[in-house]
Amino acid sequence: MQSIGKRAAMLGVFSGGAILLGYVESLIPVLFFVPGMKLGLANLAVVLALYYFGPGDAAVIQLVRISVVGFLFGNLFSIAFSLAGGFFSLAVMCLAKRYGRFTVYGVSTAGGVSHNIAQICVAAVLVENVKIVYYLPVLLLSGLATGLLIGLAGDETMRRLGAPPKFYDAVSNQ
Repeated sequence: MQSIGKRAAMLGVFSGGAILLGYVESLIPVLFFVPGMKLGLANLAVVLALYYFGPGDAAVIQLVRISVVGFLFGNLFSIAFSLAGGFFSLAVMCLAKRYGRFTVYGVSTAGGVSHNIAQICVAAVLVENVKIVYYLPVLLLSGLATGLLIGLAGDETMRRLGAPPKFYDAVSNQ
């Protein structure tokens, strides 16, 4: 029973970290020339949760992050875009991680790129104009760059916290 409490506490810490990173990102002025381009800082917590706790818990953290950040700093459209991008990217990251040939860099990059693909698809449907796909090459490059940066941050965090299996075992066995 105690390990369930520790696991819940750790998931709360990861959710809080994702929300905090989402807030920090909302403070960064939009300096990019393509609408919707963001750093994706909050995805660091989701990537780490995927490695430390697995897909189900990462999905819960993703949902909590999108809901809280969306209602505090966004609107219903931003929540719709975030849900589409967030859960499609999480699915792609789960597949990439499960495949076993990708490091955290590859998993995170796959997530960043797929996030932008999902969001451009939602945008095309909402604005009822397929021409919005012209943004896709720039968004794919930004997803690649930010995915690599989040992968770097995730790799460094896991080095400092300990490899996911050891960390998870320590949390669940105490």
